Amino acid sequence: MTQLEKYYNKFKEDHRLTTRHGSVEFAVSMEKIRECAAKCGGTAAKILDVGAGTGRYSVALSEEGFDVTAVELVKHNLDILLSKHAKVKCWPGDARDLSFLPDKEFDITLLFGPMYHLHTEEDRLAALNEAKRVTKDGGFILVAYVMNEYAIISYCFKKGKILDCIRNKTLTDDFHAITETEKDLYSYTRIEDMDALNKKAGLVRDKIFAPDGAADYMRRELNALDEESFGYFVKYQLSVCERPDLLGASSHTVDVLRVPSSS
Repeated sequence: MTQLEKYYNKFKEDHRLTTRHGSVEFAVSMEKIRECAAKCGGTAAKILDVGAGTGRYSVALSEEGFDVTAVELVKHNLDILLSKHAKVKCWPGDARDLSFLPDKEFDITLLFGPMYHLHTEEDRLAALNEAKRVTKDGGFILVAYVMNEYAIISYCFKKGKILDCIRNKTLTDDFHAITETEKDLYSYTRIEDMDALNKKAGLVRDKIFAPDGAADYMRRELNALDEESFGYFVKYQLSVCERPDLLGASSHTVDVLRVPSSS
C-alpha cells in the first residue's frame, strides 16, 4: 500500500468539502465548471473527473444532468463513490495513464486532486498530456493546485515549523517548499510553475481562479458566522476569485485551460 493510499484510507475526504471552508471551495468551483459547460453545450457536456476522490464533484455534476465519468486511484475512495449509486461511470486509474479512455472524448476534464500529489515535472506533464489527449479540441481542462504560500504561512509560520524547515533544507532561498518524493505527500506550487507546465504541455490558459481564497486561514471565523453572513462570504469569494492580487495566497488555485483546436 502506498503512502497516498494510507493517507486517504484515514482522511475523511467525503467530509472535507462539506465543512464551511470546504464548501466555499466547492461552491466557487462548481460555478466555474458551469461557466465552462455553458460554452460546451450546457448539460449536454461530457465531463471527466480525474482524481475524483469520493465523488463530491462527480455526483453533484451528475445530479445536475451532466454525463460524468470518474477516475480514482485510491480504492477506499472509489468504494465510497460507488456506494452512492449515482449515474457516474467509475474507473480505477492513475491520472498519468488514462489509456482505458478514448481520445477527444470529453468536453471538460477536471484534475482536482492529482497535482496535489505529483512531485516531478515528468509526472505532472504526464497528467496534463493525458487530460489533453482525452479532451475535445476547444474543450476545457480545470487543474487544481495546492499553493506554496499557503503552505509556508500555515505550516512554517502559523504552526511554528520554520526553523525545522530551514534546518532540514526543505525550503529554497526564496521560500519555495521542496517536495520530491512520495513521503512528502503534498506538492506545493506557484503560478510561475503552472505557467511553465502549460507551455510544455501546449495548453492555453482561459482563466485562473482561487476557489477558497482566505477561507482555509479563517476556519474558526467562518464556523462562527450565521448562515446569512456565511452566504455573503461565498458571494464575496465568487466576486474576487479571479483577482490576480489574491491568487497566490489562496490555499488552492484552479487553472482553467483550453485544448487548442490544432492539437
